[in-house]
Amino acid sequence: MSTTTVKPVRPWTATPKDRLMTGLSIALSVLISVVIVAVTPMKGKLAYFFIFFFAWLVLDSLFIIRKSSAKGVRDSLASKITLLGSSFVLMAVGSILWAVVYRGVKGLNIAYVTQTMRQASLFDPIGKGGILHAIFGTLLLILIAVLISVPMGILTALYLTEIKGKASGLIQFLVQAMSGVPSVVAGLFIYAAIILTTPLRASSFLGGLALTILMVPTVTRTAQEVLNLVPRDLREAGLAMGATQWKTVALVVVPAARSGLITATILGVARIAGETAPLLFTVGTFDSYNFNPFKGENTAIPVVVWRALNSGTPESVQRAWSAILVLLIVVLILFVAARALGSRTMKK
Repeated sequence: MSTTTVKPVRPWTATPKDRLMTGLSIALSVLISVVIVAVTPMKGKLAYFFIFFFAWLVLDSLFIIRKSSAKGVRDSLASKITLLGSSFVLMAVGSILWAVVYRGVKGLNIAYVTQTMRQASLFDPIGKGGILHAIFGTLLLILIAVLISVPMGILTALYLTEIKGKASGLIQFLVQAMSGVPSVVAGLFIYAAIILTTPLRASSFLGGLALTILMVPTVTRTAQEVLNLVPRDLREAGLAMGATQWKTVALVVVPAARSGLITATILGVARIAGETAPLLFTVGTFDSYNFNPFKGENTAIPVVVWRALNSGTPESVQRAWSAILVLLIVVLILFVAARALGSRTMKK
């Protein structure tokens, strides 16, 4: 006796008629937006976008109300508003990336990423001098900040989620308060607390300390949320096997949240990679390499951008746009490397 398996049909799955209606509403919306822009003073890409969206919203709602009840219309309206919000975000991000790539690629060349500004100035033609020293300085500052802030942030998150001691409330309040600290305040704090009161002067280490103040709250709060997602059953299983609390945390909880902790580190790096204000007080400016993180001024790509834009000449402004593009590329490389390292570690 043969049995026939009937594939279940989900009620929310679009039928061929639904797809036809959706395509028709999109086509009519495009036509309406073209006609209105052509016969009214409204011009530009934004006019096309808004007219198309609202026309599509009305037409698609009319098609849906013929098929379903008012609940279906409300569901469709909610999904379209969500789509509108995501479209705004994509438009903003896309326009920023397009502007940076379009303007920055004009000044990119081999010399720009392989030379320093030791024998050149911001006013020289493009092709003479580069920002290799600033790339090195940025990586050095990020390395110092990561080495200090990541262990501190993860340990703080473990205290708040696993130990939950008496100081948890105060620490949680301080972490939340530090999240809103302006970046210039971090630089001023290091300048007033260390540079003005000790023999130490501007250096990469002090710049890394200023960036650490900004990075720790991001790493802590993200790691805290990730650790809260680890199932309690894993903790109870470790304790049931006779392990102590710290062994359970170190050998069970942290490995289970490893991918999320890497994400926390990436978000922390993204928080500090483009900061300029704290570096002006703690790092200074330098037109060549400085391999000593504890002595002497250094520079970073955001500082180069700030100096170039303040100069105001066409050559310096072009150098600034190219430096911004290089900074995006450097951060992207760091993100990809962190993800690749995290996934390889998870496989092992």
